[in-house]
Amino acid sequence: MAQLEQITETVDRVDTVVSRMRALDAALPERDGIAVFNRVYLAVTEAVDRRIDAGRFTDARAAITLDVRFAERYLAAVDRVADGRRPPACWRPLFQFRRHPGVRPLQFALAGINAHIGHDLALAVVDSCRTLDCEPADLEDEFERVGDLLVSLEERIREDLMPGPDLLQIADPLTHLLGSWSLERARDATWTAARALWALRGLPDVAAEFSERLDTAVGFAGRMLLTPLPD
Repeated sequence: MAQLEQITETVDRVDTVVSRMRALDAALPERDGIAVFNRVYLAVTEAVDRRIDAGRFTDARAAITLDVRFAERYLAAVDRVADGRRPPACWRPLFQFRRHPGVRPLQFALAGINAHIGHDLALAVVDSCRTLDCEPADLEDEFERVGDLLVSLEERIREDLMPGPDLLQIADPLTHLLGSWSLERARDATWTAARALWALRGLPDVAAEFSERLDTAVGFAGRMLLTPLPD
């Protein structure tokens, strides 16, 4: 009974984060960089939820917990900016350039994915392990399934947000910019970072420094992804 109540409570929190993302989608201008990423992330979250409901995850409670902890990191960054505070370094470029006319929608989407996968997901794994009283290895299957879904959606995102009906011209600067970043490599690095953070949990000062360095590095990559480009 206690486990059922925990699952129900976590599902309610999934509904809460989805509702918040839908509210953001309705409130933000379509071309706003946060709105572009939010639409992508909303689609990802809804797809994960459908797969959980369909029994595609071995441990539904673990999958839901990871899903919620992950989303809460993004929404916390949104809240910080709304309150006039600075978001984590990984999110700052997207918030700074969200209305820049020289940044294309695909860049906004990938910069948000970079921040969320490269930094937030590692911390969400650690958050989930603490909530579930487990080790990162116990979440690896759920992590991989979510990652596989993200990779498939990234391919669709690239197709949907490509500038024009045809493949990017090789001379287009966006072709070269996008070729410098890979979600699969980012996901692999994130798993390593999550394991390292968990191993360092008994050394809070070292863990905090590691997390800060990770945040800064991901923010730097995000700034590069948001390089304004000519039409």
